[in-house]
Amino acid sequence: MTRTATELRELAAEGAATLADSSATDVLRWAVDSGLRLAVAGSMQDTVLVHLASAVLPGVDVLFLDTGYHFAETLQTRARVAASYRVHLRTITPRQTVAEQDADHGVALHERDPDLCCALRKTQPLDEVLDEYDAWATGLRRVESESRRDTAVVSFDERRDKIKLAPLAAWTDEDVAAYIEKHDLISNPLLAQGYPSIGCGPCTRRVAAGADARAGRWAGTDKTECGIHL
Repeated sequence: MTRTATELRELAAEGAATLADSSATDVLRWAVDSGLRLAVAGSMQDTVLVHLASAVLPGVDVLFLDTGYHFAETLQTRARVAASYRVHLRTITPRQTVAEQDADHGVALHERDPDLCCALRKTQPLDEVLDEYDAWATGLRRVESESRRDTAVVSFDERRDKIKLAPLAAWTDEDVAAYIEKHDLISNPLLAQGYPSIGCGPCTRRVAAGADARAGRWAGTDKTECGIHL
């Protein structure tokens, strides 16, 4: 059943009112029980949300944005998830290859205009594929940064006219670590190498122990988000 934006907005408001303190599993189950066409955004940093979603909805679509700039470890993690978890992993690519983008915008656009680079290689491809769904789930957590501290468990994504779920919004770093250990989950090897937040290779740096987890993203700029969640 295809729902209108108005229907999805009303359902999101209902979910926000009833699920604010619910478990991640219950949030995902609500989406499934509501008959929503659901996708999970998987960055292949850790795989907590993907694992949770696969238990609630085996075969769930997991969307991986292959920007063309990922670390080899991130691509290896994607391959392991596709082979090991009960999910349908969809690799989403930008309209242009890196070489085509370089020809149109110049080499290393990320150094000169990181906002445009993220828009072309992340935001636009995600926007296009989300047209196929009613709702999407993201691994956003409030403790990750100041800009994410008010993340709602259920909200309405006004720009895309979709329901947006953040089932892990209230999880701490300790919660994530405990879940990974309990279920022996696949994790990106870079997490153990000083990269607590992993994005594209050219724009991600190691950070010192105890530093802001996202300090290594777009280091040397005032950019804090790729634009997907704005």
